[in-house]
Amino acid sequence: MSTAPSKVAIFLHSGDYDRVHQGLSIAAAAVASGRRAEIYLFWWALERFLQDRLDEPEFQPPREDVADRFETRRLPTLRVLLEHLRESGLCTVQGCTGSLAALGGEPIADQQAIDGWVGWAAILQRTAGVVDRFYL
Repeated sequence: MSTAPSKVAIFLHSGDYDRVHQGLSIAAAAVASGRRAEIYLFWWALERFLQDRLDEPEFQPPREDVADRFETRRLPTLRVLLEHLRESGLCTVQGCTGSLAALGGEPIADQQAIDGWVGWAAILQRTAGVVDRFYL
């Protein structure tokens, strides 16, 4: 008897480009192997998505050498990774309502990068028993 592949939960707190890129890359690897991926956005990662800062690699402290490699090696931007995840049909991106409130925002119904809004009670319920969890 074969069991369905388990899902992967990715908790993105930092808005640092490299951390968000790593989280989306983990999700891309999961969906490429047929696994579902759930991405939860908190604080500064949520802010990056709300501000639609998904295109240009930016590193703190500034790392022109790394940014140049991203471009010359044609590494995918956050937006390209997100589009890949959307096309897979195996990934959802949820924004945390508590983080949104702390940032002083309101849920945006037409926010294309975020599938829905959840609080911690729902997050805990949805991720109960998930073994593969990544915190970035």
